[in-house]
Amino acid sequence: MLKSGMIISDRYEIVDKVGSGGMADVYKAKDQRLNRFVAIKILKPEYSSDKSFVNKFRGEAQSAACLSHPNIVNVYDVGDDSGLHYIVMELVEGITLKKFIEKKGKLEIKEAVGIAIQIAQGMEAAHNNNIIHRDIKPQNIIISREGKVKVTDFGIAKASNSNTITSNAMGSVHYLSPEQARGGYSDEKSDIYSLGVTIYEMLSGKVPFAGDNTVSVALLHIQGEAMPLRELDPEIPVSLDKIVQKCMQKRPERRYHSASELIADLKKAIAHPDGDFVQIPAFVANDSPTINISDDLSRIKNGTYMDEDEHESKAGYTNNAMEDDDEDLDSVDTKMDKFVVAGSIVTIVVLALAITFIVLWFVFPKNKKKPTDPNNPEITVTPDPELTPTPSAEPSVETFEVPKVIGLTKEDAEALIKTKYKDAIIRYGEDYSDDIEEGFVCEQYPQESTEYPVTSEVKLTISTGKEPIEIPDVHGLSEAQAEKKLTDKDYQFDVEKEYVADNSIAEGLVISTKPDRGTKAVKGDKVTIVVSTGPENKQVSVPKLIGSTKEQAKKLLKDAGLELGNVKTDKSETYPAGQITYQSTSSGQLVDPGTRIDVIISTGPSGGGSEPGSEVRYIGEVYIDVNPFDYLGTDEGEIVLEMEQDGWVTPIMDEVRSSGEFPFNLTGIEGDSDTPGIVVMYVDGAAFKLPGEQEPKTWVVNFEAVED
Repeated sequence: MLKSGMIISDRYEIVDKVGSGGMADVYKAKDQRLNRFVAIKILKPEYSSDKSFVNKFRGEAQSAACLSHPNIVNVYDVGDDSGLHYIVMELVEGITLKKFIEKKGKLEIKEAVGIAIQIAQGMEAAHNNNIIHRDIKPQNIIISREGKVKVTDFGIAKASNSNTITSNAMGSVHYLSPEQARGGYSDEKSDIYSLGVTIYEMLSGKVPFAGDNTVSVALLHIQGEAMPLRELDPEIPVSLDKIVQKCMQKRPERRYHSASELIADLKKAIAHPDGDFVQIPAFVANDSPTINISDDLSRIKNGTYMDEDEHESKAGYTNNAMEDDDEDLDSVDTKMDKFVVAGSIVTIVVLALAITFIVLWFVFPKNKKKPTDPNNPEITVTPDPELTPTPSAEPSVETFEVPKVIGLTKEDAEALIKTKYKDAIIRYGEDYSDDIEEGFVCEQYPQESTEYPVTSEVKLTISTGKEPIEIPDVHGLSEAQAEKKLTDKDYQFDVEKEYVADNSIAEGLVISTKPDRGTKAVKGDKVTIVVSTGPENKQVSVPKLIGSTKEQAKKLLKDAGLELGNVKTDKSETYPAGQITYQSTSSGQLVDPGTRIDVIISTGPSGGGSEPGSEVRYIGEVYIDVNPFDYLGTDEGEIVLEMEQDGWVTPIMDEVRSSGEFPFNLTGIEGDSDTPGIVVMYVDGAAFKLPGEQEPKTWVVNFEAVED
């Protein structure tokens, strides 16, 4: 087992072990050259000396390296270091589909269809590159924390034009297609069968075929019929039930012919769940390329399959969720097979001896003597060149050394590679890079100094520059909070500050950003935060309020940048009921913006039934039932409560409070009328919002009229 801090090939620093499988262990590592985290899959030491295991391990990398698709785990590098054989892959932090199903029991319809479409899209990309996965199962599907579905583990994948018989490397028995169970030819439709079994498990929570041992399960794939999904759960749509039935047809020609056909029907099933659009072809004569090696039943009954080996990672969420479940089913020769093989060997040996005897008889007949025989000196023997074996050279693959081209332009990289081999095949792609400037090579496969076959493609990724990201919303945050958010690892902007006066935003809080929130920028770009210095220190003239109604006075004061203060009532012989008879600050007087002006409103000549000199006040209270510090991760802060009533905002509390002082009841709140007030809480200058809510949390204050 590798330890944290160890470095492989002077490049990959081991961080932690995250999973283990039958053939390999998976570690989280840091690529020191590209400054990113990767998953590195390392062949176990006990298999490193076995050439067949090493070849299979390298085959996995070669199968996946040519694939680049959002629903397939990318392979970045392959190599060995002091006997450690490794594959470097994209780091996907998430959970396997198998564990996801186990946690939920079974998935919701739309959820299962969405996952199935993404798996099929990954299969489609592999099939378009002539790669058959041959081991599609929930253990080999990863769901990232962002909900992205990725297909991994191409450990037993083969080229679709290789005509490979699958008797020696078959996938997990519960997801095995009938032709794989027979040991026949597998193609794209074999993957579609396995995906059908996976969809069945997602929707029902169990596999369609189960048995006491792997042999009985394999036989059920060949001979048995799965219980229709709608018999297990009538709520499953008819279309989806038929899609799964078509995927799991015993004969390949009756299944979907391609992943793209399956994707189209899955999308239709979302829009028209009860539609009758799935057509399962009628039975036809066998024109399938399946190669029957021997009688299916006797072959499987006499064979021995490996039980599934579920290798658990050390946490529910695994780094890359790699549980390298190499649950291959290795068929063992039957006694008859061993007898035939032994007999064949004996026959070959006997024939070889007979041929050798005949050759020697004709080359060295009895009447011939050696050239040194004194009785027959004229006879000489010269070897017959046709009978003299010539050493046969081992077939070799022509290779060339791939140079380092990272950091070069596309043209310079191509020219440098072709100095090593003029007919080199080069394929280009594009990707964002935080380290390599736009237009230059940011990744290459294989790595520098690798001896690479001349018939294989060199993959070069051209940088499109840093990935644009949206400038976040920091409006209303304090200056320090905004700066911290804009400079953290997710954004890394170069923050500058600008200070302006603002009558509506409190001093020290952010008014806006330049460029504005939601605008695209890249890491390192300059972003200016505009910070309020509070209201401008400019006095304003008090308007004339006497003779106006309360609502008219509010508008006059608001237009002047002032506020309505305490409102009292009293009888008046001069002004009719509802008109202002007195204002605390004379009209025309200069005051600071935001100054509150108190008024008295007439109740008419009779006082509206009130005793002379009486006044009406509106008193309310509010119960703050939520502790904001439970959500903010702090124990203390400045709490400001502001109440909005009749279009006016009034501070009703401003003090430092600790977590232990919540909840609390605030009484004696004075209002301007009996209209309910709406209270908003600010913690350290930021409006308090409950998690997941877009708007601030509010409380209601109800007022009662109190006559003094």
